[in-house]
Amino acid sequence: MRLLFITSLVPNYGSTTGYEVANAAIINGFLRSGADVKVLGFNWPGRVPSMPDETILLGEVDVRTQDAGFKQKIKWILKAVRTGLTVSSVKLRVVSDQAFQKAIESAGEFDAYVLNGVALAGAFEAHFKDKPSIFVAHNVEHRSAAENADAVNDIVQKILFKREARLLAKLEKRLCDQAEFVFTLADEDGGMLGLPPSKFATLPLVTTALPPEPVSRKLQYDLALIGTWTWQPNRIGLEWFLNEVKPLLPEDMKIAVAGSTPSDLIDAWPDVEFLGRVPDAVAFVESAAVVPLVSVAGTGVQLKTIETFELGMPCVATYHSVRGISKIPENCILADEPVAFAAALTEKVERARQGERGRLDGKAFYQQQLDGMDRAIKQGLAVL
Repeated sequence: MRLLFITSLVPNYGSTTGYEVANAAIINGFLRSGADVKVLGFNWPGRVPSMPDETILLGEVDVRTQDAGFKQKIKWILKAVRTGLTVSSVKLRVVSDQAFQKAIESAGEFDAYVLNGVALAGAFEAHFKDKPSIFVAHNVEHRSAAENADAVNDIVQKILFKREARLLAKLEKRLCDQAEFVFTLADEDGGMLGLPPSKFATLPLVTTALPPEPVSRKLQYDLALIGTWTWQPNRIGLEWFLNEVKPLLPEDMKIAVAGSTPSDLIDAWPDVEFLGRVPDAVAFVESAAVVPLVSVAGTGVQLKTIETFELGMPCVATYHSVRGISKIPENCILADEPVAFAAALTEKVERARQGERGRLDGKAFYQQQLDGMDRAIKQGLAVL
């Protein structure tokens, strides 16, 4: 089976976002199945593709809204209104239709498209009618956009998120209807996309090519949270933790937050150590007693939850944080209510301070995920 994997961002050395980590895991899954995969998409500025011989680059692009200037944001919005596209797709309309079609043709002969997410597929939707396709729904994007609209107070942002939700619902339906088969990252997402059980399968993910060996490190923090907090669903979870859970924790609890974080949150919580991007995410997580997994919004699967389980780290998680994961490790406590969440964190931190780290070997979880992914991909390719 020869596949052309269409993705907004191609796998590259230095991938940091959950979307990029998921992309690499999914491509590796197709390769393990025996499929011949070529990848077509954009690259981050200055990055090097990790599959250079099998990658067709459309150019370099930075799609992060938080890094864009005011004029650029206005240009994206105006172009989106003019074209009827989502803002996420408009950001990728930096090459012409002719150039995009030429890039497809440069892939040579192939049997089917894998449309990885909605952004690039929505930007050049008319180009994928000539062959069968598999659609990979990383999230139920229209549902996430609607949640974002409910969460923000700014009226302009609220209007824009509602517009995205409306357009994304229609786009996701078209992509699902067109596809021979759909992969979701959480079981619940298939139902939210209106898919019959025969047309989709859930892809369990892993975050690394091999599970890392656990390293015993000196405790630097009681609690460690890591993520891209500028992404609105992640921000909602972090705000829930800071506003609802943190006030219930002991005052001497040392909390560190790594990853890109909005400046207003940093300013509002001077007693939390905001580290920005850390050079070694695994070392950061391993230097903490407990990992709070605080997702309360969004769809799809939480890659940081999977990474935490692969590392065998003790954690306290909301039920939303473990979406798409069938077997929860024994050292993870589930709690949605702030009081219960804070109590579980306090108990685990106290045990760690007394020398009881509570860490497990994550290799069994890793293999469980890998086996599940391979079964799902085999099912999808059989339909195709």
